[in-house]
Amino acid sequence: MKVINTSGKKKTATARATLKEGKGRVRVNKVPLEVVEPILARRKIAEPVEIAGDVIKGMDIDVMASGGGFIGQADAIRTAIAKGIVEWTGDTGLKEAFVEYDRNLLVSDHRQKERKKFGGPGARSKYQKSYR
Repeated sequence: MKVINTSGKKKTATARATLKEGKGRVRVNKVPLEVVEPILARRKIAEPVEIAGDVIKGMDIDVMASGGGFIGQADAIRTAIAKGIVEWTGDTGLKEAFVEYDRNLLVSDHRQKERKKFGGPGARSKYQKSYR
């Protein structure tokens, strides 16, 4: 039985995807993709599945995500799924289709939040200064 493990990252969110032979089911944190809330995250996660089309009919995808917020997790999940599908099929045409749609489908986004510094409300901005 063929099994592939992949991972994706976005900010502090990480996702681990396991692809194995099956009937085309996609489950995120043990929940079917069709039931994932919020809808925005569901649509984001479904992008690589829709681009792949009928290719995923012969595999089951189980994804476990942790850390970060729901959009960060959605980005990490879609990266893990896309990487797994490309590794499963070995199809360069599919890989090019993913890259053409969005490069972050195959490349994890390594950007992190910059730490807050003193003298201001955030990382770069400073408190307003008054002379009178």
